[in-house]
Amino acid sequence: MISDIDLQEITPRERTSSASSTHVISGIPVPKPLRVRSFSPEEWEEFVEEWGSSLKTEYPKVRRFGGSGDLGVDIAGFCSPEGFKGTWDNYQCKRYGHPLRPSDIWVEIGKIIYYSFKGHYAPPRKHYFAGSQDIGTTLEQLLSNPEELQFKAEENWGQYCKNGITSTMEIPLSDELLDYFQSFDFSIFSSKSVAELIDGHSRTQFHAVRFGGGLPFRPDSLKPPAVPTGSESRYIRQIFDAYGNHLKRTIIDETDLESHGALKKDYLRQRERFYHAESLRNFARDTVPEGTFAALQDEIFHGVVDVCEDDHADGFARMKATITHSSTIAASANPLASAFKTQDRQGICHQLANDDRLMWVTEND
Repeated sequence: MISDIDLQEITPRERTSSASSTHVISGIPVPKPLRVRSFSPEEWEEFVEEWGSSLKTEYPKVRRFGGSGDLGVDIAGFCSPEGFKGTWDNYQCKRYGHPLRPSDIWVEIGKIIYYSFKGHYAPPRKHYFAGSQDIGTTLEQLLSNPEELQFKAEENWGQYCKNGITSTMEIPLSDELLDYFQSFDFSIFSSKSVAELIDGHSRTQFHAVRFGGGLPFRPDSLKPPAVPTGSESRYIRQIFDAYGNHLKRTIIDETDLESHGALKKDYLRQRERFYHAESLRNFARDTVPEGTFAALQDEIFHGVVDVCEDDHADGFARMKATITHSSTIAASANPLASAFKTQDRQGICHQLANDDRLMWVTEND
């Protein structure tokens, strides 16, 4: 029988840090490596694609290969326009229910050796193995010992490679292929840990959406140059038309505002707002998936278009009413919600005017 002395009262240990409202809503955050290890096949595939985009900072060209005819290449980073004939690195990302073992890689090593021997590509400069459950200790030790890795690869060729490299023929390790194998540089084979994959992924625009944790710090917004750039021409023309409609005279350029102090200040303020929005566009490009900023622009557009198309005294009044109303749009569902400011909402109105999606002066003005 179980005695009373073996029974203990249930007393959860006290936490040393205070819980937050985020914990109540979402629970205690799951460490990123554990989250990667729990990815479904589809999530792992997406994660690898997203992580692969981080390699674009290291290589002029990065390509993902797949299917039965991949010749042992998963993600290739090319160092020169010569592609597979020049210097390149290979990244082999595997998803198994266990840390990668030596038995998981023999056929992959065999493919690299056989297809480079056949001239399909030059041997990669480096070949990295990565797994969703990380790299097992035995394999990690083996990858750090090229001589032992080569010995074991030869020992396992018959079981894993002879009939595993291709289903159309047997590939025995003999004759010229054996000579090539024995002279092959096995130090090219290495590994990437889950932590290294996550670190690379953290430098992509997919990271915040994939793992949460908020957006990185947003840099200060750009300042408008003294002389407007060509990309500003349309929205600035619309502003001048709005001023001219209000003054009942034509405004050609900024010099025509010198005698209208209030409008000159307004003009400078509108340009600052435009550059706030442009800075947010740049920030979005590096931190959130493609299309996120365009979705924010659409939300602002649909939030203000009715105000813009209402009856107004003149074009200036229409512009002011529209921009003022944009400040009330929360857009809280957009991934950029925690990063954008009132000036961004206002500046997006000018971006929309730059594309003629919003018009300050109409036929009725």
